[in-house]
Amino acid sequence: MNIEIKKMKSDEEIRGKAYVHWKSWQDAYKGVVAQDYLDGLTIEKCEDIAFKFPENTFIAKDGDKVVGFATYGKYRNDELTDAGEIYAIYVLEDYYGSGVGQSLMQASLGELDYPMIALWVLKENGRAIRFYEKCGFQLDGREEEINLCGPIKEVRMIFER
Repeated sequence: MNIEIKKMKSDEEIRGKAYVHWKSWQDAYKGVVAQDYLDGLTIEKCEDIAFKFPENTFIAKDGDKVVGFATYGKYRNDELTDAGEIYAIYVLEDYYGSGVGQSLMQASLGELDYPMIALWVLKENGRAIRFYEKCGFQLDGREEEINLCGPIKEVRMIFER
C-alpha cells in the first residue's frame, strides 16, 4: 500500500472522490440511515456534488485509485465565530485502520487557520465518533435533527488548538 495524500485536481480524481462518497455511505450507514435515502444516493448524485464543489478537498490515493477524501473550510453558520469545519471525511472500508483517515484529517487541519475546528457526525456512528476523538475532537453537547428520509440526530464535535 503506497498512499498519497494530495489536493484533488483532475476530473478522474473528482470521479474517484464521488465513488468513495457513494460507497462509504452504502457501507457505513446501512441500518443507520433510512434505506430509501441510501437507495436515492446514486453515484451520479455523488458525481454532481463532487463536480459542483471541488475546492478544499484532499484525496488519498493508493496508486491510481482514490480511497478516501476530506473536505474542509470555514464553519458554515454564524453560531461559531472564527472557526473552521471538517465538512466530510470518508475512507473506503478496506482502508479502515490503515492511517488513511488520520492522514486526511491532519492535512485538512493543516489548511484550517482557526483556533477551533468543528464537525458534525451522526449520533449513531460510534466508529466515526471514536475516530474523531482519537484525532483530538470532543463532543460539545450540541445536537441537531436532520431529515434523511426520516429524522436522525447529528452531534457536533470540536477540536481546539
